Amino acid sequence: MHSLSVFRLSVLFAFAVACCHARYAIRDDYNPSTFFSLFNFFTGPDPTHGFVQYVDEGTARNNALIQEHGDGIYMGVDHKTVSSAGRASVRLESRNTYTRGLFIVDIAHMPGGICGTWPAFWTFGPNWPHGGEIDIIEQVHTASKNHMTLHSGDGCTMSGGTQFGRELSTECFALVNGNQGCGVSHHRSDSYGAGFNRGGGGVYAMEWTSDHIAVWFWPRSVIPDNVLGFDPNPSTWGEPVAWFRGACDINANFQQHRIVFDTTFCGDWAGNVWPSSECSAKAPSCTEFVANNPSAFAEAFWAIKSLRVFQRD
Repeated sequence: MHSLSVFRLSVLFAFAVACCHARYAIRDDYNPSTFFSLFNFFTGPDPTHGFVQYVDEGTARNNALIQEHGDGIYMGVDHKTVSSAGRASVRLESRNTYTRGLFIVDIAHMPGGICGTWPAFWTFGPNWPHGGEIDIIEQVHTASKNHMTLHSGDGCTMSGGTQFGRELSTECFALVNGNQGCGVSHHRSDSYGAGFNRGGGGVYAMEWTSDHIAVWFWPRSVIPDNVLGFDPNPSTWGEPVAWFRGACDINANFQQHRIVFDTTFCGDWAGNVWPSSECSAKAPSCTEFVANNPSAFAEAFWAIKSLRVFQRD
């Protein structure tokens, strides 16, 4: 056996031992019948300065921005109205908070792959950035490869362990480097946006322990047997796409997180990179395109089949 293969196997064994010495038990099951009741609807100004109007639950229901179905839930945006004040959307924040755990989401469709959009599935703690932030799914415009990023207070650096993803940065402190955080880019073009949706979506899992924060992704056709049940076992999942470890006290920097789904537009990321993106051919600015092209956002929706949070027995 090649020495590289021996090394890789030894690291995978070490990962299995580090992450999975005890079984996980279900903490919260965000199933379609109770999903929206377990979240607060954020209605304040967008903290990322997006061209968006986050609406309350009643407004979202009356305008068909949210719906429950037997096999999942729908969260969309206004795709009918020209709006000079920002496009209507929803931002959900879980009522419960979590410190460490295993978070598994089955997504059939995401809002990404559309000019002007900036969707995310993430978690964050109190007193940002000192309680930490874990971005599990996040990208902008027509990107096809998901970014996974941590943001924290000072004194936290993470270098990826054995992982499939490409390391983008190691400094997690949010108040330097333009809040870049420590990040990893996925290697698959079906991990985000149009490619993700063409394949019928897939499953993301994030494990948060005192030792590491790891993220896995599986397209619909290759989801392991135990991922979507009530007895998940990360030791059988192989190498994660992102494995954050390093000179960081995870327990001190990541605490009491709420789960967030949102779809914003333009803002600090999507708006700032608009001039250098292929989308700039559509309009002089991101806000001008988003304001005047409602039909472009008919596919800017989340279709969530399940979301479960597990913690150690």
